[in-house]
Amino acid sequence: MEGVAPSTPGHGCRCREHLSNAEESSYYITMSMDRRTMLSGTAASAAVIALGTSNATAKVDDSPPSIIDTNVSLFQWPFRRLPAAEPSALVAQLKLFGIRKAWAGSYEALLHRDVAGVNERLTDACRSYGEGRLVPIGTVNPSLPDWAEDLRRCHEVHRMAGIRVYPNYHDYDLSSPVFARLLKLTAQRGLFVQLAVAMEDVRTQHPLVQVKDVELRPLADLVSGIPGVRVQLLNHRPRTAELLTLAKVDGIHFDISRVDDTSGVSRIVRALPRGRVMFGSHAPFLIQQAALIRSGETDLNEGEQADLFSRNAAAFIRNV
Repeated sequence: MEGVAPSTPGHGCRCREHLSNAEESSYYITMSMDRRTMLSGTAASAAVIALGTSNATAKVDDSPPSIIDTNVSLFQWPFRRLPAAEPSALVAQLKLFGIRKAWAGSYEALLHRDVAGVNERLTDACRSYGEGRLVPIGTVNPSLPDWAEDLRRCHEVHRMAGIRVYPNYHDYDLSSPVFARLLKLTAQRGLFVQLAVAMEDVRTQHPLVQVKDVELRPLADLVSGIPGVRVQLLNHRPRTAELLTLAKVDGIHFDISRVDDTSGVSRIVRALPRGRVMFGSHAPFLIQQAALIRSGETDLNEGEQADLFSRNAAAFIRNV
């Protein structure tokens, strides 16, 4: 039954809400298992995703995995409880699936106005729970006063490699002068920008919080006019004409979190110039192992899979 944890000796079934952080981590690992084992056949994803029966014990591969997930988030989604939202539970899941690094934003960034506090809590959580796997990606909201100070703190205080922005939740569009200024400042500081095109399908949103996907039409001209700027689109549902237009600009990169099937993953990888597509799951909002299976069961060759799972992300974070 949904929301009920497996039985423990002498205690019977327990509601998920009553579990401790450690118990919750174990619960979600167990619930995430399936009867499949996905092997990628490439050094980039050589870690086995151990998916056993519901009563199996998760075995973590001790060999150094090479998967980088460029799109995860910490803390509670504002509108419903998500599995593995707590840092300890998410890190346990990353270990189970052989994910070496995960670039983590914060769900608090969507609605909180104290952005400095959001970024500080994110940094602390990644340091305290991440075991070296969580890479904090701060938030800047250019519709708020002193956003440039938040950007400075992300770079100089928290030593972040990039920032994540949510134009639709923060009520500005990409044609706004303030967004152009943000891109220029990030380029000057050598930071990359992750732009969340969507966080939730519009069909499932709360009726009082209807948030459309970000309109991307201004992005190609904007990025091409700013030397050194690098933008990764997160949660972008690829449409062929729009994708090819965006792909003409060297500074625009993509993740695969909203690509629907295994053939879709190989199509987007091969339709774009090499180096432009990175693995990203949108976990824990979306099921992380689903993205891993979609990416691992493609007809991509070994080099293409290595690029997707880790090499493109490693080059992206290194070159900004």
